[in-house]
Amino acid sequence: MTASGEDALIARYFKPIATDAGAFALDDDAAVLKARGADVVVTTDAIVEGVHFLPGDPPETIARKALRVNLSDLAAKGAQPAGFVLTLALRSAEDGWLKPFAAALGEDARTYACPLLGGDTVSTPGPLTVSVTAFGRVPADRMVHRRGAQPGDRVVVTGTIGDAVLGLDILKGGAVATALAGDEAARQMLIGRYRVPQPRNALANAVLAHASAAMDVSDGLAGDLTKLCAASRVSAAIHVPGVPLSRPAAALIASRTVGIDALITGGDDYEILCTVPEADFEAFAQDARKAGVAISPIGAVIAGSAAPSFLDERGRELALKQRSWSHFR
Repeated sequence: MTASGEDALIARYFKPIATDAGAFALDDDAAVLKARGADVVVTTDAIVEGVHFLPGDPPETIARKALRVNLSDLAAKGAQPAGFVLTLALRSAEDGWLKPFAAALGEDARTYACPLLGGDTVSTPGPLTVSVTAFGRVPADRMVHRRGAQPGDRVVVTGTIGDAVLGLDILKGGAVATALAGDEAARQMLIGRYRVPQPRNALANAVLAHASAAMDVSDGLAGDLTKLCAASRVSAAIHVPGVPLSRPAAALIASRTVGIDALITGGDDYEILCTVPEADFEAFAQDARKAGVAISPIGAVIAGSAAPSFLDERGRELALKQRSWSHFR
């Protein structure tokens, strides 16, 4: 019996990377994910051409971004990756695109111990779309929620904030591209931060052990902190000079090419934002050092229902035109 075009595509590009026993070599209509006495955490994100990546982006970076934005969600829940399913909507099935896409996806699946379990491929006349649903495991009833932050907790963020939005500006030929025309290393670093997130899965155990609330920063630090505070029914005061910035981002602010408001509202950072009780902070910081993940305390949770305030070096509140990127205005 001759395989359909879709079956042939799956067999050629994705069966080789579906090595988990529960995937059944992609020969069935479903997969099996064993809970192993834990709760299974489920998250899903789609990335769409022209929205989350640019039409000319390399297939390798698209594959990595599609999986990693989901891995970032799992890390913020304190979950260990268990596997993922993939839905791929293509305008055409071209070997020159699919081969490097599948190779990069398989490499990340191995690196993060998150095997491909199955999925679907479809054709579309519209934009290329990659949708991943990822599964993780946490001890029963231990998943870290957005709710749970308490007044007095420290607000902590990993890595650096704002690099991805600067990378996108470079790719679009904006003011940042002009300002960094002579610094190719900085340009490539920022572009890389936009195209290929660095999920902080190495910190998942520390988040599970010490965080009172957590989420990843996908729509902008200001907006995502607002969501976390709303879920926890608290507010927060953030010391903006304490927000961690990369060297190029700090230089662009110093030259007034961009404002700090653009960096804390831009999105696509995929860092972990969490709240940690004061009594747990040193242990959390020690675990972060062992994991090789930089963390920065940037403020404190306070009582109240107002949106979090972002304060400059003089204690004045920044006026933010918007708090986060949104698909719908």
